[in-house]
Amino acid sequence: MSTTRLYLFLLVGVLGLVGCGQDRSTSAPAASSADTTQSPPASGAADTTDAEARVLVLGNSIAAGSGVSSREAFPARLQQKVDSLGWEVQVQNAGVSGETTAGGLQRIGWMLQRPVDVLVLELGGNDGLRGIDPGVTRKNLRGIIDTTLSTYPEARVLLTGMQVPPNLGQEYARQFRQVYPAVAEAYVTLIPFLLNDIAGSDSLMQDDGIHPTAAGHRLITDEIWTNLRPLLEERRPQDPA
Repeated sequence: MSTTRLYLFLLVGVLGLVGCGQDRSTSAPAASSADTTQSPPASGAADTTDAEARVLVLGNSIAAGSGVSSREAFPARLQQKVDSLGWEVQVQNAGVSGETTAGGLQRIGWMLQRPVDVLVLELGGNDGLRGIDPGVTRKNLRGIIDTTLSTYPEARVLLTGMQVPPNLGQEYARQFRQVYPAVAEAYVTLIPFLLNDIAGSDSLMQDDGIHPTAAGHRLITDEIWTNLRPLLEERRPQDPA
């Protein structure tokens, strides 16, 4: 891929986090930022009451699986991973296209009405698009994490990093890139850049140059699973010696 096209991908890719639709036919319906009065959603996966652990994926259009079938999006593929091991784990997809960290902070309390063992936090790209102060993004991400851990102190958090193109300036891009390591610190597992092995690949991105293909989602799934599996293994009942 040419340098020009790669730059356009980075620019348009962040833009694409804002307005694209999603297929949530098997995902848990996620509340909008203003809709926090409904009952907690039921997942299309396992019944929470029967699961040993619950994984909540709080994200934007990437988690929502825009442009691919619901079964091809990475949260559904994570569910397939745990199912293949016979683990009673529910992966709930709470991805909403266009979501910002502020929106995620507004709805996290509602999403925590049911126990969460692992939070996969995939937010921030839309903040970068809007030129939001990286300090605000950092504060919102920490707020989401702190709310989760204060509600469920034994929960684990997996944070997926994002980057922005230099159209808002090299200094802004640098500050934004530093948000995720600063938030992760010692108590959060960090994937530095979720699209690291995907951005710029014709075969892994859809024709719109914005969203991962099914093959791209497989790579995202593998990257997340490498970090998620150990967190879930910590939660599994230990076999008696």
